[in-house]
Parts: sequence; structure tokens; C-alpha cells
Amino acid sequence: MNVIAHPSPLAADLEAGLDAGLDTLGLAMPCDARDKLLDYVALLAKWNGTYNLTAIRDPQAMLASHLLDSLSIARHVKPGCLLDVGAGGGLPSIPLAIWAAAALPDLRITALDSNHKKAAFLRQAKAELKLANLEVAGERVEAWEPTAQFTQIVSRAFSDLYEFFHLTAHLATPECEWLAMKGVHPHEEIAQLPKECKLDRVVALKVPGLDAERHLVVLKRP
Repeated sequence: MNVIAHPSPLAADLEAGLDAGLDTLGLAMPCDARDKLLDYVALLAKWNGTYNLTAIRDPQAMLASHLLDSLSIARHVKPGCLLDVGAGGGLPSIPLAIWAAAALPDLRITALDSNHKKAAFLRQAKAELKLANLEVAGERVEAWEPTAQFTQIVSRAFSDLYEFFHLTAHLATPECEWLAMKGVHPHEEIAQLPKECKLDRVVALKVPGLDAERHLVVLKRP
């Protein structure tokens, strides 16, 4: 893939920003994976006008707010089966799938979204980026009955912690970890967790190029 050939703002400055961000996150990625990340941004920008995938229109802003934000949790992702609930335009599932193809080959990711247009984009991105480790499901989370359960379930601005756990508990293995990507520390949401769920840890994240608080809340069963 040759990102420089794209007739878009994805040029040397965007490529340099991605390289710097990945280095800051400590994520070593081969050149083809870095190219795929930029190609994903190009796809997101191209489809966004019609499918309303994200409120952010500028590919340069997508770099920090979407790509690097998604990859900031990579070190907390484990081998197994990961479910991205309310995946929307593929965040964090697609950046994580691109990273995991080389760094975590035993990881399988499923992107779940009930919106048919968003699910169509996810399937298109999977095909164009050749993501063999990614599956797409266009189903409502509360009614979905997959053939296997998941060892980790992630959400990015999907719901509050209580709803996140409640709506996905039937999809989780007994040892499952829930990874909730949040902005400011969600003290009130944590206080309202049900007894069937316990807080494992809260990790403060630093996303390169993003001047905002970011936290990862990890939940488990007692």
C-alpha cells in the first residue's frame, strides 16, 4: 500500500505524526501495518460524509482522537477473543486488529454494531484492509447469540459502566475482562456497579496529541 499516493491530506505530515505517536506509545509496528492505519483513516474520511461514522472530519484530527486513542489500550489487550461493542466506524477494533496482526497473532476481534450502515462500512474496511483477524456482526447486543463467548469485551463511549456490563454479561466467559474506555475518571459510574461486577483497575492513559483526560476502566466478575 502506498499512502502517499492518496489524493487527500494523508501525506508526509500525517505519516510523521503517526510514527511519532506510535513511538510514544511504545508500539513497534511494521511498515505495512502503519500504511494500513493511514489507509483506514482515508477510508473513514471517505465514507464519513455519507455514513456519518464520526463527528471528526479532519484526517489530521482523526490521528490522535481515533487511531492513537484506540491503540493506547493495546498493552491491556490479551490473546483470545475480543468483542468491540458499539464499534461504530471500527474504534477501537480496526486499529487494534491492524496492530494485533503482527504483535498478537492469537487475538481474534469481533466488531459489533446494530447500525446497518456502520456494519456495512466495517465489512468494507475488513475487505479493503485485508483484516483476517476481524469479524463483523450487525446485531443488537442484547439479542445477539454468538457461537462462542469472549475473553475480553471493549467499549469506547458505548454506555455507562452499569449498562456496559449488564448488556454484555451473556457474551462473556467466566474469566472475561471488560475494558471500558473513558474520558475523566468515572467515579460515579464505578460507585453504581452491580454486585455481579467488580472493579479490577483504572489506568490513566496518555494519548499522544490529545489534550484530554483518558482512562481505561477494567472490570471483572467477583
